[in-house]
Amino acid sequence: MRHQVQLEPAWLLHPRPFRDSSLLLEVFTRQHGRVGLVAKGARRARSRERALLQPFTPLKLSWRGSGELATLTGTEPHGPPIRLSGTRLLAGFYLNELLLRLLARGDEHAVLFARYGEALAALATPQQLALPLRHFERSLLEELGYGLNLDHDIVDGLPLDPAARYEYVLEQGPRRLAGEPPAGALCLTGQTLLDIAELRLEVPATRAAARRLFTVALDLYLGGRPLKSRQVLEATLRLGRGLGRD
Repeated sequence: MRHQVQLEPAWLLHPRPFRDSSLLLEVFTRQHGRVGLVAKGARRARSRERALLQPFTPLKLSWRGSGELATLTGTEPHGPPIRLSGTRLLAGFYLNELLLRLLARGDEHAVLFARYGEALAALATPQQLALPLRHFERSLLEELGYGLNLDHDIVDGLPLDPAARYEYVLEQGPRRLAGEPPAGALCLTGQTLLDIAELRLEVPATRAAARRLFTVALDLYLGGRPLKSRQVLEATLRLGRGLGRD
């Protein structure tokens, strides 16, 4: 049976050339999750879709078909483009790559769809870059069923002691340390974990700990393949810090 969808809210995650004048699109939609589409003739100079089909532009898309790839039949703007530049543009591409790598096609993620739009809007403001990134990473893990335990000890179930040190065990949570941590362990104080749970990231050391925790947690589900956008973003941020920039 051929499937037909009309004017579904969507974001373009990644386009790539297809045949002589078309595009293959990976899009993130509110009701249908990640969808693969063929935009026939979208690369032609006079194509209306050519200007509209851009990342970080809210869209309404129509399509028909079944299987892995459907055919795009309509494209409408659903708001003004979100203007990102510099490290914030790289951060936007990082969010897109996360969705491409971790979402299966066809699974609805309406809550995550809303979080994605909020993250892009936040990236377009002057606020600290870490907050929208960590907020979205946390939402993504929760939506996929891999939410982090950031409030109780996995051994005794007691609330975290802000003054204690914990080893964070992936897919389980924090375990209070009685002595020296094992080699390579991810160690954080109870206060740091509680701050990360509330996304209180004003302190540089807490921002660094949150970045490391979410990076390690996400890497577990990325199949050992690094995210290219993350590598470029982190290299750019390191360079900026070395030059005395935020």
